[in-house]
Amino acid sequence: MGYLNHISRLRIFPFAPLAVRRLNQAGFPVIVVTNQSGASRGIFPESLVHEVHERLAHDLAVSGARIDAFYYCPHRREDGCTCRKPLTGMLERAAREHAIELRGSWVVGDRGVDVELASRTGGRGVLVLTGYGRGEQQWYMPKWPHQPEFVADDLAAAVEGILEREAARENEALDSTPPVAGATRGSA
Repeated sequence: MGYLNHISRLRIFPFAPLAVRRLNQAGFPVIVVTNQSGASRGIFPESLVHEVHERLAHDLAVSGARIDAFYYCPHRREDGCTCRKPLTGMLERAAREHAIELRGSWVVGDRGVDVELASRTGGRGVLVLTGYGRGEQQWYMPKWPHQPEFVADDLAAAVEGILEREAARENEALDSTPPVAGATRGSA
C-alpha cells in the first residue's frame, strides 16, 4: 500500500503469525530489516517506524510468534549510508548482535533489493508475491543479476519452502557422514 504513513494502515496477513511462529519453533532467528526513507523525506515521523515495529511485535506475540529484532534504514538512496538495502549494513549489524552466520541464511522479501541483499551476504533470497512481489516478478525479476532461491505466494509458503529445504539439507549432511566403526547409520 505504499508508505505506511499512519499506524492505522498497518495490516498483518492472517497467515503471518503462524508462519513466524513456525520459524521460531524451528530455531530460526526472525529479524526484520526494512528501508524507511519516508522518515528522512518528511512523509512520516521516525517515531512512526518505532510505533509500527512495537505494534507488529505485540500483535504477533498475541499469536505466540516472536520477532527477535528490528533494524531499519531511514536514509534515502542519495544519502550514501551503508545500511540501505541492498547494502549489507543492517544484516551485518544483526549478525554481530545475534550471532548469526549470514552465509546460508534466508532473506524473505517482496522486492529485488531483498534478493540482492541475500546474494551480497552469501544468503539465500526468497521472493514473496504479496506486497510488491507480483509486480517485481513480472516486470523486473528477469533483469535481476541474482535470482531468488525460490518464489513463494506468501510468507506461509516461503516458510514452508525454507523448512523443507533445511530438512533436506540436514538429511543430506547426515547421509554423507561416514559411519562410526561398530555403528550403523541411524542408530543411537
